Amino acid sequence: MLGAGLVGRAIAHDLSEDENVVLTVVDRDEQALSRLAERPRVRTLAADASDPGTLASAVEGADLVVGALPGFLGYRVLEELIRLGKNVVDISFFPEDPTDLDQLARQEGVTAVIDCGVAPGTSNLLVGWAASQLESVDDVSIFVGGLPVERVLPWEYKAPFSPVDVIEEYTRPARVVEDGRVVVKDPLSELELLYFEEVGTLEAFNTDGLRTLLTTIPARRMREKTLRYPGHAAKIGFLKDLGLFSTEPVDTPSGQVAPRDLTATLLFEQWRYRGEEPDLTVMRVEVSGRAGGKDVQYRFDLLDWYDSDEGLSSMARTTGFMAAAVARLVLAEQVERRGVFAPEILGADPELFDAIMRELLERGVVYRREDLAA
Repeated sequence: MLGAGLVGRAIAHDLSEDENVVLTVVDRDEQALSRLAERPRVRTLAADASDPGTLASAVEGADLVVGALPGFLGYRVLEELIRLGKNVVDISFFPEDPTDLDQLARQEGVTAVIDCGVAPGTSNLLVGWAASQLESVDDVSIFVGGLPVERVLPWEYKAPFSPVDVIEEYTRPARVVEDGRVVVKDPLSELELLYFEEVGTLEAFNTDGLRTLLTTIPARRMREKTLRYPGHAAKIGFLKDLGLFSTEPVDTPSGQVAPRDLTATLLFEQWRYRGEEPDLTVMRVEVSGRAGGKDVQYRFDLLDWYDSDEGLSSMARTTGFMAAAVARLVLAEQVERRGVFAPEILGADPELFDAIMRELLERGVVYRREDLAA
C-alpha cells in the first residue's frame, strides 16, 4: 500500500485484519509508519513512492497495490503501476483524466479501480446501482461533506487532508450535466441550504466531483455539491477574490511567492485536526428516473462519526473502508473487468454492489436507502 496518512492508516487497519493478507505500507514519513508498526501482518517501508525505481522495488511481488497518495502524485504513480503490470485500487483525487490510462491498462491486463473513496467512490457505487435499476435516468444529485463536530470560528471547518487539495476543490471549474450536456459552472456557485437530522442546516455549493460519472451515466441532469456549515462559501469566496488562491508568483519584499502556497501554509495549522478531535461525514445521493412506466427516486443518506475506540476519523473510515472492500474483491478475482474504471461500474453488478455494501455495514458505515415512487 502506498501512503500511511489518515486514510491510508484506516485502509491498513482494515486489511490487516485478514489472515490471508500480508501488507507492506510505503511512506516517506517514518512517524506515520510508526502508527502501524504493531498492526498484525503489516510491514512498513520508509521510501519515496514517487521515485519510479523505488516504486518498482517496493511493489515487486505484490498481487495488488492500494494507492493512498496525494492528488498531485496520483496519476503519475498510477501510470507507472500499470506499466509494472500491477492491479490497483486507488483513492487519489488527481486532476488528470484517469480514462486516458484505460487502453494501457487493458493492454497490460490490469484492473485499476480509481476514485475508491467516499465521494468520489461510494457515491459512484450508489449512482451505478440506482441507474442499473432504471430504464432512463432523469436526475443525479450528490451532496457530501466532511466536517468537525465542534464548530469553531472563524472557519467552522477542519481538513482531514492537505489544504492544497481542499483549495483545488474550491478553484477547479465544476462540471455538471444540464439537458444531457456537460456544462461548466463556477465552483462555490448555486448555493442552497439543506437540512440533515442530527447535524442541522448545511450549505451546498457546486464543486467538480462528478468525474467519470459525466460519461458513464447517461442522465439528463447531474450535479455534485460540497456541504459545509453556513457561511463557509462566502469566506472562501473572499479569499479567492483577493487572489489568495492564485498559483502565479508575485513579488514581495522577501522574494517571489505563489499566493496559494502561502494560503495553504497558513491554513494548514488552522484547519488541522488535533488529537482526538471528532469529525463527521454527511452524504446524500439521489437518483431519479423511469422504471416500469413509473417515476422512481432512490435516496441514500449517510451520517458517520469519529471512532474514538480505534482513533479513526469519520472521513478516514468512510473513505478507507470503501477502498479496502474493493481491494478484497480484486484480490479474490471477483472483479473480472480489465482497464481503468470507477466504482459505478461495480455498482451495476448486483453481487459486487451487495458485497461492498455488506462490508461497509459490518464496519458501521451505514447508508440508509429510501425508495420513492410517484
